[in-house]
Amino acid sequence: MSNAFDDLFAANADYVRDFGLAGLEPVAARGLALVTCMDSRIEPLGTLGLKPGDAKILRNAGARVTDDTLRTLVLATYLLGVDRVLVMPHTRCKMASVSSDDEVHDGIARTYGVDTRSLEFNTTPDQRAALRHDLERIRHHPLLPADLPVSGAVYDVDSGRVTPFEE
Repeated sequence: MSNAFDDLFAANADYVRDFGLAGLEPVAARGLALVTCMDSRIEPLGTLGLKPGDAKILRNAGARVTDDTLRTLVLATYLLGVDRVLVMPHTRCKMASVSSDDEVHDGIARTYGVDTRSLEFNTTPDQRAALRHDLERIRHHPLLPADLPVSGAVYDVDSGRVTPFEE
């Protein structure tokens, strides 16, 4: 019987043959933490001219600054060389195309029969307001340095352009 992951393990065998990241330090060489969406149309390193080891990449649905994102930023700031944070949601995001978490919960229940109401999806129809809110969560978190540079930008999935967020 074929394993659902055989293709990935075979690809890894090819990757190992040319592996060049041995000895890479665990710190963010360029001091960046990037919070972005899990959307597979985003290639965070190439998008920002980075290479492996340059940044800590935090990905989740909608590029939202959740409690877990904040926990990770605290660790990255004090232990992994992060000295600046960029939050980068994107255009045509599914989490910004619905009016509420209830809409997502109802759709999943209707289509798959699964009750997801124990989860918060942090959907928002106003992506700019959500980004502004998320930037403020980082800027005012009591465990992060008060002078930590924090900025936002929006990635366009159709052009690859990153546009700085004007607050």
